[in-house]
Amino acid sequence: MLVKTYGCAVQGINAFTVTIEVNMFRGVNFYLVGLPDNAVKESQQRIDSALRENGFKIPGKKVIINMAPADIRKEGSAYDLPIAIGILASNEDITETEVHKYMIMGELSLDGSLQPIKGALPIAIRAREDGFEGFILPKANAREAAVVDKLKVYGVENIKEVIDFFNGDAELELMVVDTRKEFLEAQGNTELDFSDVKGQENVKRALEIAAAGGHNIVMVGPPGAGKTMLAKRIPGILPPLTLHEALETTKIHSVAGKINRDTSLMVSRPYISPHHTISDVALVGGGAFPQPGSISLAHNGVLFLDELPEFKRTVLEVMRQPLEDRVITISRAKFTVEYPASFMLVSSMNPCPCGYYNHPEKDCVCSPGIVQKYLNKISGPLLDRIDIHIEVVPVPFRKLSDAKPSESSALIRKRVMEARKIQQERFADGKDVYANSQMSSKQIRKYCQIDEAGQAILKTAMEKLGLSARAYDRILKVSRTIADLEASESIKTEHLAEAIQYRSLDRENWGG
Repeated sequence: MLVKTYGCAVQGINAFTVTIEVNMFRGVNFYLVGLPDNAVKESQQRIDSALRENGFKIPGKKVIINMAPADIRKEGSAYDLPIAIGILASNEDITETEVHKYMIMGELSLDGSLQPIKGALPIAIRAREDGFEGFILPKANAREAAVVDKLKVYGVENIKEVIDFFNGDAELELMVVDTRKEFLEAQGNTELDFSDVKGQENVKRALEIAAAGGHNIVMVGPPGAGKTMLAKRIPGILPPLTLHEALETTKIHSVAGKINRDTSLMVSRPYISPHHTISDVALVGGGAFPQPGSISLAHNGVLFLDELPEFKRTVLEVMRQPLEDRVITISRAKFTVEYPASFMLVSSMNPCPCGYYNHPEKDCVCSPGIVQKYLNKISGPLLDRIDIHIEVVPVPFRKLSDAKPSESSALIRKRVMEARKIQQERFADGKDVYANSQMSSKQIRKYCQIDEAGQAILKTAMEKLGLSARAYDRILKVSRTIADLEASESIKTEHLAEAIQYRSLDRENWGG
């Protein structure tokens, strides 16, 4: 008897429905067609063992299984459960009438228990869009899928539960998640706070500006100055995720299999800090079976690159296009996948190989020319795309031992959110622009107008520092953010002067 069950394939961060057609005839053989990969082909052995452990078996007949659309490659082991249910329904071991109403996904263990799958959230979204009544999947993924409303989500631990459900012998437990309630309750919960940081007021100011305008930033300073500690606290001063951003971020992490069992929706901005040995593909995404990379996992959050010059040059260069376009496109012969990559780049570096160039107390032991050679590991085009350069100096003992608490992240976040509110109103008509760092050239000319005194200051800076046209735009964007933090409609000379001082790595005499 011909039976159809339904699963899903994930491509990029979106899913499309896969129809699994099962038919049986006289004879003895097992055919699985529809462009399955090795993991799908191996499902026969897993299904056979799982069914036998639960009192069933693959019938001794000619079994033909087609996975449509047949011209798109099916990958992974998550098709075990829908194939197994299709086989049992075709053999009339279970009631067939209800099977087609449900999206079914899950990897089977040899004893019939279900293993977690990747991409549960985009699959649930597709199930709702295609009008399925419910979604049956492993219990470990149930909370993640239950974020989608108007869809019954059932988490199961063993194939026997699914068989009994379709035979009417048992009911499955419905997973219900109050998405908005959990989202609102979990907002603002941050463990790391700027109140723990002693001193570094100038760096905190630069980080506040970066957070307010979504600007990329690089911190330059000796070992132990607090660069990493400061970077870890940046998500705490960024505006909370909107519900739309939370769903989008959760989808990416779901596809990558990075969602915890107890997590339904990601409510904190992601903070991704890859090691400097990371490969090009691991950073931007891709591979034989394309997966999102670190820059996509950092979408709507922070990508922190510690010891920036230690990263391979090719790894850093592939970030240039995503930094501008906020999306990464991975092309293959038969398809193209797009992953969002709208992240705030935060990086840190030592000023030289020994780490003590310009140190107030320790002497640099690097030979002449080495400092500049070290800096040259980072290309000019990449530095141009980093809006703010800030030098971090060690904190003196008197500030470290000061018992007076520093300003909290909550207070800084409040100012950042007020500045972002101004930007939201400014770019209300702009498509996909929500922060000053994303302004186009046309928008810069419209919103970053400066007077004659400002023009004179900027001209002097351009000539003395040898700045590029892109750096000129960056200065205007940063000065616009500084003005927003002060709720100033116009960009004043002091705003420009502060923005210019954040281009320290552009100085021709920097590094000797």
